Amino acid sequence: MPKVSFNNSHPLFFADLKQSVDSYFSEHKIKKTGDYRLYLKTLVLIPAAVIIYTLLLFRYPEMGALSAILLCTVLGFILACIGFNVMHDACHGSYSSKKWVNELLGYSLNALGGNAFIWKFKHNIIHHTYTNVDGVDDDIAKSPLMRQCQTQKWVPAHRFQHIYVVLVYAISSFAWVSTMDFNKYFKRKVYTTPLQKMKWSDHVIFWISKLLYVLFYVLIPIYFLGAGNWAIGFTLMHLSMGLTLAVVFQLAHVVEDIAFEKAGADPVVIENEWAIHQVRTTANFSPSNAFISWFVGGLNYQIEHHLFPRISHVHYPALSKIVQQKCKEHHLTYHSNDTLWAAISSHFRMMKMLGQKPALA
Repeated sequence: MPKVSFNNSHPLFFADLKQSVDSYFSEHKIKKTGDYRLYLKTLVLIPAAVIIYTLLLFRYPEMGALSAILLCTVLGFILACIGFNVMHDACHGSYSSKKWVNELLGYSLNALGGNAFIWKFKHNIIHHTYTNVDGVDDDIAKSPLMRQCQTQKWVPAHRFQHIYVVLVYAISSFAWVSTMDFNKYFKRKVYTTPLQKMKWSDHVIFWISKLLYVLFYVLIPIYFLGAGNWAIGFTLMHLSMGLTLAVVFQLAHVVEDIAFEKAGADPVVIENEWAIHQVRTTANFSPSNAFISWFVGGLNYQIEHHLFPRISHVHYPALSKIVQQKCKEHHLTYHSNDTLWAAISSHFRMMKMLGQKPALA
């Protein structure tokens, strides 16, 4: 892995910010983990997915093709929302103050087709430390298919990436469950970083959950619905899930005015403390839209999440006022797109710009 470090010799911003955030929780006498708002989401989203899955298996003849198509699409969206709300907080250890609850609900990712162990290493450790660092951050390591920052190699196909990335995003969850996890597992590496050593129980959970995924998402539906109907439904579910997941995460780090860094063979020192790097490389979107915040698990408050990943997302709207004030005091730009459409437009303008041939290419 390329050696990257941060200039934390004078961490004034985060020290000041953390003090204010800690004071907020102390004054209001509340925990930093989830509360009834998060538990209610869990009680809505997970049963909704189970009910739709059951309806598709046992009521398909009565509902007809159009209703089934709609339900498969909605199922993909709800599965993505379970990932945003339940899995994401749990895998960060912010769902509950009880470790076993976080561990248990973190396995909801395995039920979606992923693997909690690999994801925690890839996301919590690599992405949250080296956000938008080309050469380390796996989330922007899609070259040559996509060029997501100016330091990445350009190829002629990138001229059209702002068009074809829609398809790439749509099939991303299928690629994730079918190849990406296995690639990381067998190579023992996440992009350029050696994968943390897995215990024997981690190996067992990896394989059992993958087999259970095949059983519940492939074999059982084929048995009840037939191969043709299963293929259509499975495809629609993943297109919906993949597009939802990809768009939400892209709006956080690949939009206009967001910073990127480059890691190479030689040691690199980023001339900011870690917290400032997070603010410079991250953007919020639709902060005033409660409907979007509910479904995306507060991930429209990505700045707050990157600064305080072990605080539950239900607290981010309140914390955003504190973070904005501290950014202003420390002369830092707080990146935020007011609406979902503004963020999507910014992302696609960014992708189009990055698709243009560089002057020295």
